Amino acid sequence: MTTPVVLLSAAPAFADAKPATPMLNQPKTYAELEKAAADAEKAYGDAVAAKAAGLKKLKAAMAALDLDTHPLKAAALAHDAVAKAAAADKTAADKALTDAEAKLETAKDEAGKAEAKKALTAAKTDAKKAADAKADADAKKEAAWEAWNDARVKVSQEYSLVQDAPEKALKIKEAADKARAAAAECVRVSGLTVLADGLPSKIVAGTTVDFSFTVTNGTDRTLNVDPLALVVLRERKNWDFLKVQWSNGSGWQELEAKGNSYVASIDAMKPGDHSDVKMRLTIDAAATTGKGVGQFAGDASSQYNPCLLGPMKRYDFTVLAAGSKPGKVDDAKPDTVDDKDRPTPKPSPSAQGGTSAGPAGTSATPETAIANGGDLATTGSSSVLPQLALAGGAAIALGAGAVFIVRRRKANDS
Repeated sequence: MTTPVVLLSAAPAFADAKPATPMLNQPKTYAELEKAAADAEKAYGDAVAAKAAGLKKLKAAMAALDLDTHPLKAAALAHDAVAKAAAADKTAADKALTDAEAKLETAKDEAGKAEAKKALTAAKTDAKKAADAKADADAKKEAAWEAWNDARVKVSQEYSLVQDAPEKALKIKEAADKARAAAAECVRVSGLTVLADGLPSKIVAGTTVDFSFTVTNGTDRTLNVDPLALVVLRERKNWDFLKVQWSNGSGWQELEAKGNSYVASIDAMKPGDHSDVKMRLTIDAAATTGKGVGQFAGDASSQYNPCLLGPMKRYDFTVLAAGSKPGKVDDAKPDTVDDKDRPTPKPSPSAQGGTSAGPAGTSATPETAIANGGDLATTGSSSVLPQLALAGGAAIALGAGAVFIVRRRKANDS
């Protein structure tokens, strides 16, 4: 539902009412879901009012039609009287014919027979006229009553247009409310994948490594995608010795060590499209042996439903002391972050025209969680939430100086 939703049309005058008609296109943004729910609420109220007005009109129309003074009923009653008189005339004519036949049978002489035959001929003529008059009167009577009954049927049919509308509108309203409620939960989109390439499983302090991660839109719809990258050295003593950069295509941009940065969003990724985000990690020679972790995901822009989250990949690596000779080093192996451990943004109010709010954090501080070897994705800090007001629904606060969040800026910011 990418256009305003007309869920039901039911005018107060139920003769013009129309049944509920759900839209063929489903809403994609939270604002559209909000509007769909509001439209459905109004449509349901209109349907209830239309049914009440229709029932009132039905009763009034039926009562009017039942009055003997109503033109249709008055005409039918008049034809009743004519048909009744015609029936009486036919009965009398039939009796006169029977009497004339009897007189002819009892006539004694030729003169009497001639007179009886003449009377019988006249009686037959009168009987035929009476029968024809009765048939005509009966037909007009039937037509008059049929016209009266048709008027009653028409009134009932008009009411039927709005009789079931509230039930249909209620189903649409409940579906719209359910869709809006479901939108409060981020949707997991398995086809929106990310895979890192060239991130070593071991990095010697005092060196720089270049790697990238590829975002692939394996869904069946075109999406605007916000790549998300989180990199941290686990040991507290090494936190200040990590520098992370990303390439905007013409140079390297350093991410703020104590904040969040966004890189150009990938707009209008068609199904099957992929895009590379080039990264660079520099670990200072002063860093000691320890562990590091990178986590990457491709989240759709906060405009969607209101959020679509791709699966997050995790890559663990080891930091070796400066001057170490690691020999042949393989790339870090990907591991999927459990859904329960994955940062889950709240629905973004920006989809409704407001400012975006940051995600719900956990009670643990980044220092405590990382120092204890906890998953990066489970850390959070309320102190950085004000900085996330511009993060849409997808930025995740993971600790001062410990985590870097990467998302592309709009093209004009690059």
